[in-house]
Amino acid sequence: MTDHYDKQAYNPAFSWSFLHPKYWGTWLAVAVATLVCLFPHSLRRALATGFAKQAVKLNSKANRRARVNLQMCFPEKSEHEREAILLQSIITAGTFLMGFASLSVRNRQWLEHNTIIRGEEHLTALKDQGQNAILLVPHTWAIDVPAVLLASRGLPVVAMVKKQKNQVSDWLMHKQRVQYGGRVYERSTGIKPFIRSIREGYLGYYLPDEDLGPEHSVFVDFFATTKATISGLGRLSKLSRAKVVPLFAVYNNGTGKYEIDIKPALAPFPSESEEQDARIMNTCIEDYVSVNPEQYMWILRLLKTRPNDGENPYHTDKA
Repeated sequence: MTDHYDKQAYNPAFSWSFLHPKYWGTWLAVAVATLVCLFPHSLRRALATGFAKQAVKLNSKANRRARVNLQMCFPEKSEHEREAILLQSIITAGTFLMGFASLSVRNRQWLEHNTIIRGEEHLTALKDQGQNAILLVPHTWAIDVPAVLLASRGLPVVAMVKKQKNQVSDWLMHKQRVQYGGRVYERSTGIKPFIRSIREGYLGYYLPDEDLGPEHSVFVDFFATTKATISGLGRLSKLSRAKVVPLFAVYNNGTGKYEIDIKPALAPFPSESEEQDARIMNTCIEDYVSVNPEQYMWILRLLKTRPNDGENPYHTDKA
């Protein structure tokens, strides 16, 4: 599979308008990121730790969302324990993001050397049998790494994304994601090209923990609370004739390496109902995040939609 072109795919191109002064700040940030990603891991971690200790004190919207999420998901933990998770999450995020440009600046040999994969046999066995696969990938900080690595190994993915407002950032992010192959579709295109690509042998990249509102969700348990969970994975699995394989991406803040854990395909799946399918998805997230809570993007609006038209827990967050 070498020709990844699809006229329906999202393929932003460079434009001379990207050099307009309004984007100079973006280009400066790109230049700094390119330099910082070459710093030793220990230095990036030290810088991130110093930053995180100050950032956690801020009354920012991101911090407020994270604290709401942690309190609702882990009411049994003390405030001190939840604050410790938040601090470690910010440290992990900062260290990872300072090295994020490495995925573009470095080559595939560097990526191989700096990534540890566990459970790869669960995926290769499916591919050897000619089976299609959908990867169930929760929002950890290193969420983009598996897609790039697998494509570099000849296993390109297909994903659906929401276009970013900053066109320069959007273009650069897209180039990084598909540098070794793969397809990306903008959500407005619909689900059909995504399904077709999976049938053609691409690995579906499915994000199970987004809150897309009540019309696209079912309400099921998520840790100690209830979450509007994306429905339809069972139908997607049937339509694409694919097995669903949980995959978790980790940035090890101790070693500075990426770690990818691939679990056995969900079975039996689909189950008897969309609610059961959604609960299975959430259980996968819970099992892994409980062990690695600092890897999860707690800053997301994970619990925005509440059952029975309940109040948005982030109601003070207007962004």
